[in-house]
Amino acid sequence: MGKFVNNIEEFFAFCKENEVEFVDFRFTDIKGAWHHITYCLDAISAETLEHGVPFDGSSIEAWQPINESDMILKPDVPTAFLDPFTADPTIVVFCDVYDIYKGDLYEKCPRSIAKKALKHLEESGIGDVAYFGPENEFFIFDNVVIKDGINESYYRLDSDEGEWSDDAQYEDVINTGHRPRTKGGYFPVMPTDSTVDLRAEMVQIMQEIGLEVVLHHHEVAQAQAEIGVKYGTLVEAADNVQKYKYVVKMVAHLNGKTATFMPKPLYNDNGNGMHVHQSIWKDGVNTFYKEGEYANLSKTALDYLSGIFKHSAAVAAITNATTNSYKRLLPGFEAPRILTFSSQNRSAACRIPYGAGAAATRLETRFPDSSANPYLCFAALMMAGLDGIKAGGYELVGPVNEDLFELTRADLKERKIPELPDTLRDALQALEVDHDFLAPVFSKEFVETYIDYKFETQVIPVEGRPTPYEVKSTFSC
Repeated sequence: MGKFVNNIEEFFAFCKENEVEFVDFRFTDIKGAWHHITYCLDAISAETLEHGVPFDGSSIEAWQPINESDMILKPDVPTAFLDPFTADPTIVVFCDVYDIYKGDLYEKCPRSIAKKALKHLEESGIGDVAYFGPENEFFIFDNVVIKDGINESYYRLDSDEGEWSDDAQYEDVINTGHRPRTKGGYFPVMPTDSTVDLRAEMVQIMQEIGLEVVLHHHEVAQAQAEIGVKYGTLVEAADNVQKYKYVVKMVAHLNGKTATFMPKPLYNDNGNGMHVHQSIWKDGVNTFYKEGEYANLSKTALDYLSGIFKHSAAVAAITNATTNSYKRLLPGFEAPRILTFSSQNRSAACRIPYGAGAAATRLETRFPDSSANPYLCFAALMMAGLDGIKAGGYELVGPVNEDLFELTRADLKERKIPELPDTLRDALQALEVDHDFLAPVFSKEFVETYIDYKFETQVIPVEGRPTPYEVKSTFSC
């Protein structure tokens, strides 16, 4: 991640140079949403940046009780960047949350958990740096309508790219008829790809705020896109996801559109994933690389992957964090739910990218999605992987190079190839009994809070609501 300042002295010099008026302190809640509090620059001193600013932790979902609500935001000054969207010059600073009652980083602060995970990696002796490269897909819609009532529920997501717009009548322009069609959106040129300029604007602004952008393109589904950003260390990569999502949503908003990272907004078309590339390094050496082995993967890499697959059901509760996540993980939509690995094969839950040498050999877990909190997602993947290394490796199915999407559930069962959980409920119940591998950095209290929070905000409300399809299919029973 590109840096604009390295210390407090440079921070104030940068603010002066750019005529900054406001300082925006941002932190991430348990579900991955960004929150902020804005101070006038004149009210901020070097002491403020060193000791932090107070806020009410009881007003954030699943955090503090009201009788112990006072908490501190500890600014991470080298993360500062200019907000490209505010009318008045504003500098943004990422913050960690400090618990004044325990005198330590807050155990429910996702960014603090990610930092603890990196510290655990170093203390384990397995590595000294973990690189993560997420690929966040998203949809761009022209209009969204939602109704959730006691006797009715519906939604409508509109895009001129959608084939449902074939018969649309427009007042000022013609209906061109150029559309990607269902599952037909991978790499078409204009006019079929209608968001080229919008994505380019997103890329330019990402670069302005310090992201190193590699590429952008239309994705497989109608109205779907992806922007490729360079990998970073665990915390940097998670920070980058927060910046990435902020820019995508704001650029769409300012252009009269709306963007979503929801895993499965369209029925019968591909969903949004967040493929996560990972590698562990020690003393400047990639521990995942072993020349001459399958896809140049070392035993360390395979042991790491075996840990992720061993704990996959529990990990999925964090990497696929909503009920909607499991609507994406269905056969037939390039859904990587089958727990095996392969070089180049995108139907496996883990792909080893083609042609990777010593520096680029890595694992690409393809099942996570952007409803996950990136700090928790990356930390959970790494902790499961480290458990696999410490155990000397668990049983691992693969490599499997055939098209796994052609296999039936019976085929998978016969060949003893495991799959991800079918629902968020299943994943959370797995996490209830399998969380010891997280214990060095995820406290028991946090895991319990996370499970309760997801049941209360996702599982129970969704399971309790009849859907339009249920009414359609069951009304005449």
